[in-house]
Amino acid sequence: MAPQNPNPNPRDFLLHLESYLSKRDGVDKLLKISRYASKIILSSSVMSDSSTLSLRLKSFESSVGVSRKAFRLGKFVQDVNAFRSSNVSTKEELILSILAYGGEGIYYFVEQFVWLGKAGLIDKKNLSVLQKISAWCEFVGYIGSVSLKVKELRQVGEDEECLKSTIEVSTIRGIGYDEEMEKLKKLRLKKMMKRLCVVQDFADGLMALADIGDGKGVLSAPLLLLSSAGLLSALISTHKNWISC
Repeated sequence: MAPQNPNPNPRDFLLHLESYLSKRDGVDKLLKISRYASKIILSSSVMSDSSTLSLRLKSFESSVGVSRKAFRLGKFVQDVNAFRSSNVSTKEELILSILAYGGEGIYYFVEQFVWLGKAGLIDKKNLSVLQKISAWCEFVGYIGSVSLKVKELRQVGEDEECLKSTIEVSTIRGIGYDEEMEKLKKLRLKKMMKRLCVVQDFADGLMALADIGDGKGVLSAPLLLLSSAGLLSALISTHKNWISC
């Protein structure tokens, strides 16, 4: 019998792309990239505010923003299920999980009504209040999410040190440690992805903070900075979704 190929052929790109685009998060993040790329161009001095291309980009950015809200329909259910399946062992973790999943879940729930208001199906008179509630819930969710991920990173760091010690002992004793090396590679990949998630949450949290202040006062930030944060978040999320599908 022929030996198995230890290096199988890479996944077909078009099949991978089809799988990625079949998920709503995949399409949503591509829309997010296009939206914040447009906002970066608009917030820079690349073109005049009154130029035809600038007006078209503003219209495009606004339309994509409304379209993305449609992808939030029913998305709060995933936070309900994530909270139900979360492995909570301490009171602190319970509180942080409530903040993370509860904040994000309420945010997605309220965003459904924001979309209905922007789409014209319901009265727009309460739209500003709904958007404020949505922004606050989103921000609270990111506080809980970042806190949980930092705790997870500490645990991953401890597990990594344990594996390093095991490998060192195995090296001294002259015994094999292939399995431990494989675990170490996976652990380092996990740590890298967790760090990217923290960066993404910080970027999204910055935008949520700006939404709370409605672009005014001490909570505001330069439009170019916010647009860059949005694009960074979108690219990280796209990378995560791509390798997971």
